[in-house]
Amino acid sequence: MAYSCLNNYIKIYDSFELLKIIFVFPVFVQKFKFVTTCPPVADSTLVRHTIMEFILFIIPGVFFAGYAALIIYYRQCWLQIPVYNSAFKKDKLTVSFAGYKPFTKITVIIPARNEEQNIGLCLQALTEQTYPKDLFEIIVVDDHSTDQTALVVQSFHKHNIQCISLNNYLSGTINAYKKKAIEVAIAQSEGDLIVTTDADCTMGKNWLLTIANFYETCNPAFIAAPVVITGSNFLGIFQSLDFMTLQGITGAAVYKKIHSMCNGANLAYEKKAFNEVGGFKGIDDIASGDDMLLMHKIYERYPDRVLFLKSRETIVTTQAMNTLTDFFNQRIRWASKADKYDDKRILAVLILVYFFNLMLLLLPVLAVFSNTTFLFFSYHLSITKYWLILLVLKTITELFFLFPVAGFFNKKNMLWWFPVAEPFHILYTGIAGWLGKFGSYQWKERKVK
Repeated sequence: MAYSCLNNYIKIYDSFELLKIIFVFPVFVQKFKFVTTCPPVADSTLVRHTIMEFILFIIPGVFFAGYAALIIYYRQCWLQIPVYNSAFKKDKLTVSFAGYKPFTKITVIIPARNEEQNIGLCLQALTEQTYPKDLFEIIVVDDHSTDQTALVVQSFHKHNIQCISLNNYLSGTINAYKKKAIEVAIAQSEGDLIVTTDADCTMGKNWLLTIANFYETCNPAFIAAPVVITGSNFLGIFQSLDFMTLQGITGAAVYKKIHSMCNGANLAYEKKAFNEVGGFKGIDDIASGDDMLLMHKIYERYPDRVLFLKSRETIVTTQAMNTLTDFFNQRIRWASKADKYDDKRILAVLILVYFFNLMLLLLPVLAVFSNTTFLFFSYHLSITKYWLILLVLKTITELFFLFPVAGFFNKKNMLWWFPVAEPFHILYTGIAGWLGKFGSYQWKERKVK
């Protein structure tokens, strides 16, 4: 009977469909107790749909297995990163360095466009640094601001803070204004170590001191350091949780050299290394990517000297996006550079994460039209139940990863919101990932494709 049934299928399906039947049919019969009699040729469409529904159960399960294994591995890597506090007294982490005399000249670079509401707090935090004043300078690059950003910066002129107008270095329009701003600042910098942050960021008083000590102790060419987002409403909490997850992955990935990952709000790299890799040459036509794309260029030259600085003293704090539109524009901008990465390792991770989340979006939609039920190991499992199981397992896995990360950032109390935020995270991942590739976004009042 089985031989006769296979002959009928050979007449109906092409070679690709036949391969699916050969490999899927035996398991299909065993696990789902399908009828073993050959269906009529007229029912071929029904068989095709049934097979496709079966595949929709298997593929998300495989993706989840890979995703869960990756997240658990990231957790183990995060836990292995030593907390850098060797330069402090063991009983108090916030006191000055005991007997430490730094010698590294640092240039802090802040690209700014229409940041009059934020940059004052950032500059105030920088003027309160415990790092010797004669060993660091601050360069703010005003990127065609239409507000009072430049005036705010100029009010700090007594604190070794200079303001450069990007307009004086451009003769036309370009696509990567932030990269050009950093490039101009580096050309005029006196520091051997370049430290970048954003105008809407604040930092603790030992930020530069800890970075310098880490640099002088461990000799990195590129340092990725932690960033945290703060917000009080649901949108802000959502961004904080999402970004904290990204920071945990960043630390794990850099420490274990899984792939390149960082955030431009808290970076440090040697000016010498920047010049050796040609700066932003080759990536200067991409609007975003002044952080990760540069990081990979330096990683290719110095793979053992790209490090993550896990220290609470170096945490940089930034505010959450105020509106949903601003949030999506930010995340679409981040997603837009995904296909520009030369680091193919991160591409594999992004594909896995995106398509797993995409499947979690599609399963409930499919259930609306056909909530098929299968008998799976003596358990009646519908598409809706299967989706809920995957959603719960995904949430538990991510919470397992996020718990120690939240402990580092002192935000464990925020984890109560995580299950509520999970469905929204899946939705935004699908939308931002798609628009990052095929859409456009607004960045600093500029439309970028």
